[in-house]
Amino acid sequence: MASVVDEVIPAALDGERLDRVVAMLSGCSRSEAKELIAAGSVNVDGASRSSRVTRVNAGMRVTFEFHAAETALPAAESQIEFEVIHSDSQVIVVNKPAGLVVHPGAGRPVATLVNGLLARFPDIADIGDCHRPGIVHRLDATTSGLLVVARSGDAYDHLVDALAARTVMRLYTAVSHGVAADDRGVIDAPIGRSSRRRTKMAVAADGRDAVTHYEVIDRRYDGPAATLLRCRLETGRTHQIRVHLAAIGHPVVGDVIYGASRDGLTFDRVALHATELAFSHPVTGATMHFVQPPPTDMATLINSLGLSSDESPD
Repeated sequence: MASVVDEVIPAALDGERLDRVVAMLSGCSRSEAKELIAAGSVNVDGASRSSRVTRVNAGMRVTFEFHAAETALPAAESQIEFEVIHSDSQVIVVNKPAGLVVHPGAGRPVATLVNGLLARFPDIADIGDCHRPGIVHRLDATTSGLLVVARSGDAYDHLVDALAARTVMRLYTAVSHGVAADDRGVIDAPIGRSSRRRTKMAVAADGRDAVTHYEVIDRRYDGPAATLLRCRLETGRTHQIRVHLAAIGHPVVGDVIYGASRDGLTFDRVALHATELAFSHPVTGATMHFVQPPPTDMATLINSLGLSSDESPD
């Protein structure tokens, strides 16, 4: 059912970004607010605004129509296991285990990282999107590693803006099929929904820009051929590293969606781990830098292939 909001911006929201104002006035999520604004559905003083970062002032009139979400809000679940690497009043950095979904969604309403975060940090419940509170970026369920979560509204805005400005450093370790020829390279190829399978992503001319930098750490030439890679995200599209490596003929080992086993080389999950994360602290501006080596299962795979993270590209 559609709801109409026609409100004069109060003094408490003076100077706020339009997406935050829309979310607060309607109770919809920040992502829903962004979509409304991008679609030209939000009017400020009678004029349509299309930029979510527009600052508005007290006394302006905001008008829009939206469909209220009927999905339940995530609940705290204390049994969810994950490691907290760092926490302060603004941010939380976690080491997400493989197999743990980041936030509730279709087909997975419970038992996610968000449910576990709410049990340990209940204050994040009102931060950002109420259906995935505190979440500013994600890792695939089968990917392990470092993830930053916002713990305040200002931190949320800061991190979202930093990700958009590409100033957050995200470095991944990956094991791919085959021998990568170049020691390093840049994969610059837009990514969008596959036209043949909507749950799958693909390199597509009409997709969103996507850039992945990679560097070879070590190679295995004899069967099964494999390459140990370090990948740095410049953008953050869904399944970006997996799609990009598959596009250059070196899909990630264990990726049953974008690759297939070769020479009998298999793994029971995607061999991808978020190894390094760096960003500026939302309040102090200090550089926050975290390093987390691959977990036991992936380390065992790397060792079994005779690959070494200590070797330079040959």
